[in-house]
Amino acid sequence: MKIAIDGPAGAGKSTVARRLANELNFTYVDSGAMYRALTLKALQQGIDLNDSSLLEKLAVSTDMHFQNQFDGQIIFSDGQDVTSQIRSPQVSEAVSVVSAHPGVRKIMVQRQQALARACSVVMDGRDIGEFVLPDADFKIFLTASIEARTQRRVREMEKRGYNADVDRIREEIMARDKLDSQRPVGALRTLPDHIILDTSKMTEDEVLQVILDKIRRA
Repeated sequence: MKIAIDGPAGAGKSTVARRLANELNFTYVDSGAMYRALTLKALQQGIDLNDSSLLEKLAVSTDMHFQNQFDGQIIFSDGQDVTSQIRSPQVSEAVSVVSAHPGVRKIMVQRQQALARACSVVMDGRDIGEFVLPDADFKIFLTASIEARTQRRVREMEKRGYNADVDRIREEIMARDKLDSQRPVGALRTLPDHIILDTSKMTEDEVLQVILDKIRRA
């Protein structure tokens, strides 16, 4: 079975997708973490983030894999645990630029589809239902107000030990929304077969329960 969860930054996709995968005993695939890991490596190597050719070569040569643990999921890039590093403000600011390159997305989509062929998955991202898993059994679109998403991102960053400027984070999320919705390939948008949930005033437990109920009824 394939379950796709799409939505903008800060809508709660990753947390819900991870918990849903645990409930169903599926594999969780965080597509955003893959783009973040590539972005981190590009930043570390001083690669021009507007150079499609170099980024594509980097994507092909970078080995990425996930490892599930009782308290979450670890992502490895070339054998190194980069789980914490990919959530840094620097990576968050740059990842939309890297993920907007069509060639990079093509390489990443192929990897993500290979993972979905190997086992039942819950995969989250921006264009999972449209491009990565167009044949998904369930397509969920999680959204929320700018303010709700800003506050969630602030809490997330503070929990990770980063200083959080509310106004700056709000502006970054709005800029990310614009980039994600206007990119030429894999743009963020809702589909006719998306189940749309506004999570602004919902808890994680409530969102998870609504999705589980829909899956079980089907």
